[in-house]
Amino acid sequence: MYRFVFGPVLSGRLGRSLGLDLLGSKVCSMDCVYCEVGPTRVRTRERKTWVPPRELLDELAAWKAEGFEAPDVVTLGGSGEPTLNSGLAEILAGCRKILPNVPVAVLTNSTLLDDAGVRRELCAADMVLPSLDSLVESEFSAVNRPLREITAAGCGQGIRDLRREFSGRLFLEVLLCRGWNDSARNLALLQDYCADLRPDRVDVVTLSRPGTLPSAEAVDSQTLGLWRKALGQDRDGSGQNAPLPRQAQALDEARLRGALAATLARRPQTVLHLAAALGAEAAQVQRVLARMARDGEIFEAETDGQVFYSATRRP
Repeated sequence: MYRFVFGPVLSGRLGRSLGLDLLGSKVCSMDCVYCEVGPTRVRTRERKTWVPPRELLDELAAWKAEGFEAPDVVTLGGSGEPTLNSGLAEILAGCRKILPNVPVAVLTNSTLLDDAGVRRELCAADMVLPSLDSLVESEFSAVNRPLREITAAGCGQGIRDLRREFSGRLFLEVLLCRGWNDSARNLALLQDYCADLRPDRVDVVTLSRPGTLPSAEAVDSQTLGLWRKALGQDRDGSGQNAPLPRQAQALDEARLRGALAATLARRPQTVLHLAAALGAEAAQVQRVLARMARDGEIFEAETDGQVFYSATRRP
């Protein structure tokens, strides 16, 4: 089983995304109420080698050597905030060497973008996907639960600074939780902000998987549509960036079990999402998941009528 490489997973924004976990556990500068990975274990802004770059890159080379189909993108993220890894520059360079024809994306919660060194390292990526859920400080504190010194204004300015320095594509994400950050005031502030920032794309999303707190719930489709139109999102967010379905095949069950364990340690997913991303037969995936659940390796949770599997039990 891989410790730091997981997926591919199907991403509505990026297609078949091969994930790299730069933290190894839930290490983050925030403890967002909606986080699908679960509660933050270490909340910090300290940059260090949480995962040694050489170990991660050796795993990526081993994954490639197994002959898997190349993903649409390699995404640096995983269990927490990837820019906390002080080996970020080495990891970005290694990804390009191992998978030279695959673009590299970095997910970030924007809390370290006030650091010129971090921004400089991120300039080696093809895509950076910063998040900014609210510019209303009280909402930002409530929904993202950051370290005390982190502010919405500071994150917003960090994204602006990155936008000026970064020549790749910048996709801003706003995640809405009903009653937490879907206020008219936040919408007005973000509308002005996006007009000034001019990102390559704005992705307004809401919860589609179980979050950290049961009280964190998705907004309705009408609210989502209103925000997407106001912030200039030119797509409906329904996954048209996702790849066409691949031919399903029976996989080696030991290898499949390892891939499922690595993926579910980072995000809850359904049988159909897992099967499509891994190119496996849904019936085989369901059978292996049932064994893993019986053995106590994974857990089931139902959200909006869908059954999600996760490596951690959800409240």
